Amino acid sequence: MNILKHIYHNILLPSTPGRGRAALRLGVGLMFLLLLASCARMGRPDGGWYDETPPHVVAAYPEDGGTGVTAKKVRILFDEFIKIENATEKVVVSPPQMEQAEIKSTGKRIEVQLKDSLKPNTTYTIDFSDAISDNNEGNPLGNYTYSFATGDHIDTLEVAGCVLQADNLEPVKGILVGLYGEMDDSCFVKKPMLRVARADSRGRFIIRGVAPGNYRIYALQDQDGDYRFSQKAEQIAFSRDTITPSFCDAIRQDTTWIDSLHIKDITRVGYTRFTPDDIVLRAFNEPLTDRFFLKAERQEADHFSLFFSYGDKSMPELRALNFDDRDAFFIEHSVRRDTITYWLRDTTLVNQDTLNVELKYMATDTLGCLQPQTDTLQILAKQPYAKRLKAAQKEYEDWHKKQEKKRKRGEPYDSIMPPRLLTPEIKTGSSLDPDQDVRITFNRPLAMLDSSKIHLYARHDTLWYDTPLRIRPVEQRIPGDTVPGNVAKSLRMYDIRAAWQPDTEYSLEIDSLAFMDIYGLTSPKLKQGFKVKSLDEYSSLVFRIPQGKGENIVVELLNQQDAAVKRANVVDGTAQFFYITPGTYYARLFYDDNNNGVWDTGNYSEGRQPELTCYYTDEIECKAKWDVTLDWNPKARRAEQQKPAKITKQKAEQQRKVQQRNLDRARKMGIPYPF
Repeated sequence: MNILKHIYHNILLPSTPGRGRAALRLGVGLMFLLLLASCARMGRPDGGWYDETPPHVVAAYPEDGGTGVTAKKVRILFDEFIKIENATEKVVVSPPQMEQAEIKSTGKRIEVQLKDSLKPNTTYTIDFSDAISDNNEGNPLGNYTYSFATGDHIDTLEVAGCVLQADNLEPVKGILVGLYGEMDDSCFVKKPMLRVARADSRGRFIIRGVAPGNYRIYALQDQDGDYRFSQKAEQIAFSRDTITPSFCDAIRQDTTWIDSLHIKDITRVGYTRFTPDDIVLRAFNEPLTDRFFLKAERQEADHFSLFFSYGDKSMPELRALNFDDRDAFFIEHSVRRDTITYWLRDTTLVNQDTLNVELKYMATDTLGCLQPQTDTLQILAKQPYAKRLKAAQKEYEDWHKKQEKKRKRGEPYDSIMPPRLLTPEIKTGSSLDPDQDVRITFNRPLAMLDSSKIHLYARHDTLWYDTPLRIRPVEQRIPGDTVPGNVAKSLRMYDIRAAWQPDTEYSLEIDSLAFMDIYGLTSPKLKQGFKVKSLDEYSSLVFRIPQGKGENIVVELLNQQDAAVKRANVVDGTAQFFYITPGTYYARLFYDDNNNGVWDTGNYSEGRQPELTCYYTDEIECKAKWDVTLDWNPKARRAEQQKPAKITKQKAEQQRKVQQRNLDRARKMGIPYPF
């Protein structure tokens, strides 16, 4: 400031003619006031007021909304420095670009370089969503879309809706949604989409710049960037309905807030409504039926497993190349027959580190047909025999040392190391629900089960009484398969069933030698006590659901992780659940069109939609000794409004908005706001 005064009094003022000194004094005075003000505000030592004004577009080249455009480079100018966040995710160019557009921001400018050739008589839109904000305070511009046309007019119609997962109504974030002007189903497979948008975190989408006409709409989780359904692994959604975009005049209520709790004003505002704006697409993945060999694993020396991408009714054929394969295997397969496990019967074969085999199986060729395939495999044990032998020797030495210590102390000891025992896992815990079974699991297949050595006793008063039981291998059915008897019986899991009585103690007692596995290991004497809980500890739940003639509806009771804990069919308009542990639950149902008891996905080539899923909109509180009855009309609310927010995993991202930090600062300073 002293330097400025020196320049004014000693240099400018003496050299200025008298007539101009007054004007000079006025100009320099104003300059001093501005400098003082700027010095006082520099660095906002008192906190200052924040810039809450979003950036504004001041110019665009070519002009926004321009026609007859031939340039492929777009420049958009703003009134302040700006930045773009997540351009690759949020910015969408339509029509879709086979070669991705180059988008960058510099200072107060955004440049978009289109790589593809421009199509004649076409409206182009660049939807920036909320990606643009000012560089300093992060004030978002809002949902901004730039458009131009290569023809003589701009297309302005819009189509909107949402995309949900078909099986659980989760919003599908980031999936492409596109239109086709042709009604032929093959377009989705053969041609790229005509116009596209990307669903946001709520699953919502808006396709802009649509010309008048009739369209089909599709959704695609595009994995290879060709904007068409070209890979079976791609998630899709489709609708057979014809869409005719239109618009009408409408009125909405706009609310202006003083702060988060106080409303300043509510006004009715007219706007143009584009329809349809309520499209719901249910996304799904088709079953991957292509069959090919994945890998072979031998995690344990006594067995190895072959993994396939898909099952087949015919089992693969194995021919040994370096061992005798006559009666060499005990074969176990998964319910889908996509995993085959070969247990080695001979312990000599178990000790062999490398097994060379020729594998013959059915595999899908390039035309999608199953053809015989032959591979040669070298299957290696994860732990070599020498290492296993060393571990067994150390185990024996440790046991022998313990017995020697006992012998020297004069305590009872063993001179022969006892054989290993087959110890099953009995899953009951301390309590059991009346509709549960007791499951026994083994780590190797059984060769013998003697049910006469398995006993169940029930306690009544102070006495224990023998109780009838049944033990059966667990049966597993391929999902969707309803052929009677077409089940896979487990070789290592068994269920014990009985007429469980509530509020009763039980004792499961298993004599020694009740079980023997394929290697001759036998089970010791076992005893497991448990109690079936009292009916007073449970709740029951009944849904009353409208049911059309011939409709098969399956209802699932869900926990707070959106996982099914119980299932019931709707019979005569009701679904009943018993023995519910008190807690908070949710519910969903699906319309079982083929009556196979499981939810089935869709298939595009067959024109089959996934089976319809609906959610009960509220949480359900179940309390002990309560009987709850609820009315449920599954189709009363729109699909995107059904699933409760507490169990929705794909949460909506918070909309970017001006932070209103000046309001908080004004409150602290006791200054009314807005000024």
